[in-house]
Amino acid sequence: MNLKGKVAIVTGGAKRIGRVLALGLARRGCHVAITYRRSAQEAAQTVRRIQAFKVRGWAVSVDQRDPSQVSQAVQAVWEKFQRLDILINNASSFYPTPWADVSPEQWEDLLAANLSGPWYFAQVAGRLMKRRGSGKIVNLVDVAAFLPWTNYLPYCTAKGGLLTLTRGLARALAPEVQVNAIAPGPILFPTDIPAKQKRQAIRKTLLKRQGSPEDLLQAALFFLEGSDFVTGAVLPVDGGRLLA
Repeated sequence: MNLKGKVAIVTGGAKRIGRVLALGLARRGCHVAITYRRSAQEAAQTVRRIQAFKVRGWAVSVDQRDPSQVSQAVQAVWEKFQRLDILINNASSFYPTPWADVSPEQWEDLLAANLSGPWYFAQVAGRLMKRRGSGKIVNLVDVAAFLPWTNYLPYCTAKGGLLTLTRGLARALAPEVQVNAIAPGPILFPTDIPAKQKRQAIRKTLLKRQGSPEDLLQAALFFLEGSDFVTGAVLPVDGGRLLA
């Protein structure tokens, strides 16, 4: 896929990893619509940075736990740009949930944000892409899909489900649409993670260092630009964490 002139949706594209992905696509001539839930100011800033690359940028407020909001957002992007070539499911929710104390509300919230939301986006976008005859979907999962953490079990369960969803969508949307996933390791830590916990996570990698959001961008670009003959794949970008 040549990204110039294509249209992408990057969920959670207002800040952090989502912003890096959105700007990386814009730099290559792709028009980018980003979604956000609460980060309106950051979203506006990111759109301006997207537009600085002489492409079209747009921000849409979406609570991806709500299927009607997701459907409306995707349809709005389609109507505005008259095409949709790429979906990157990046938006997620992450907070500690010690297993013995997980409430039903926390369980439902984390599964809705990390699994149902990407499904809603992929279902609507996938229909449009398949009807048009081409498209690519990249899901951001997590090494936690393979190595569940007892203090984050709802999150890990959702990411494990997203891994399975990636493979199932690859089958359902073939041959027109390729669906793949990236499994990040220690890249960007939440701001409230203690320094000791960060050091422990880095020590558990083979490379003994923290990765960069640029590493995830390069992985995404491989799936988008590097090959049209890869689907249903999961690429760990984890410094060897899964082997350590």
